[in-house]
Amino acid sequence: MKVLSSYSIKGGVGKTALAVNLAFAFREAGKRTLLVDLDPQGAASFYFRVDFSDKFKMKTARSLGEGLRKNIRESDFPGLDIIPSNLAYRHFDILLHKMEKRRKQLRSVLEDLRPDYDIVLMDCPPNITLLSENVFRASDAIIVPVIPTVLSQRTFAQLVGFFHDKGLPADIIRPFFSMVQSRNRMHRETMDALSSSQQGFWKTAIPFSADVERMGVQRMPLLAYSRACRAAVAYRALCDEILTQSNPIP
Repeated sequence: MKVLSSYSIKGGVGKTALAVNLAFAFREAGKRTLLVDLDPQGAASFYFRVDFSDKFKMKTARSLGEGLRKNIRESDFPGLDIIPSNLAYRHFDILLHKMEKRRKQLRSVLEDLRPDYDIVLMDCPPNITLLSENVFRASDAIIVPVIPTVLSQRTFAQLVGFFHDKGLPADIIRPFFSMVQSRNRMHRETMDALSSSQQGFWKTAIPFSADVERMGVQRMPLLAYSRACRAAVAYRALCDEILTQSNPIP
């Protein structure tokens, strides 16, 4: 089982759209996939028409694991399950802080899911917290959407800096360019500069597209209702690139 996380410090960069469409693409590729919606906003759950999860206690690692497993839901697409969001997740940091090994609890919990899934994909809230550290330590790869703008470039640098400061393996950070406008000169120049200075960027870029914005109306992944549009083709290409990386997902 591989654990992947869709993460960015900055909001509005296409993080949830990435998680939703990658989860669907992994499922299409025959991978038993679990999408974990850790964002209290619950956008990923909304896109799959899955209600917020039941309330559960998170006082110990055991109760956390039992609660998450209890809330696994089947999606409308066989082979793709979801742990939907819960408003209680806004208290995740407080609860984790009270636990032993509080930076590694999520990793331990996810290990219990290994027999059931090939891929666990987490959609994470846009901040750096104790929950974020748990995500970093539990993940085989952190997939980071980067809009080719100054602010998005700055927050990406902050993330890399945090990994170095905490002694975390920065090579698991795998960025890609998101919401790209190919006619925008600044976008092109920023992509050239970042690709040259920062290793690990996926080759696939996701274009800015109104089709992605319609996911909220359709309440399903873009790949499920508009397979031929440019953004859908790009999401599928990114999935293929991830699956055929140097350390491929089994």
